[in-house]
Amino acid sequence: MSAEANPQLALRPMLPGEAPLLAEIFRASIMGLTQDEYEEEQQEAWAGAANDEAAFAKTLADHTTIVATMGGAPVGFGSLEADGKVGFLYVHPAAVERGVGTLLADALEKIAGGRGAETLSVDASDSAYDFFSKRGYAAQQRNSVHCGEEWLSNTTMKKTLPGPETVQ
Repeated sequence: MSAEANPQLALRPMLPGEAPLLAEIFRASIMGLTQDEYEEEQQEAWAGAANDEAAFAKTLADHTTIVATMGGAPVGFGSLEADGKVGFLYVHPAAVERGVGTLLADALEKIAGGRGAETLSVDASDSAYDFFSKRGYAAQQRNSVHCGEEWLSNTTMKKTLPGPETVQ
């Protein structure tokens, strides 16, 4: 990470071979930001989803995946599934509260809207629920997801996107 006072945030597409670095951001985000809502065993099972690097890389490549950089270094990423659903939105703990999540979410919403989606959904972790709620996402249903040997709860949330005539 750069020592700049106001490092420049930027977005770019995921680069080939970058999945291992994004897997590290994924793991760091889960282990560093979700401890108030999830037990350590749940966090480890969730973070373990990136242990099969080939499968993780394929999932990211199958989605539209964008990377947020701060001072040129990746600090977060988000992905959009083909069916108008946020697949991933993770920010490294060292970059939290700096607008990275907002930048990624804004971009995913614009991409989805540009593809003609009228709504965008997300299975928000309990840790991310307030972030998405403040962005206008409404809870649709609670879910229990089996992950490794653990069960994790999340909430399916949905947001109505602005129509093409209102996109600036």
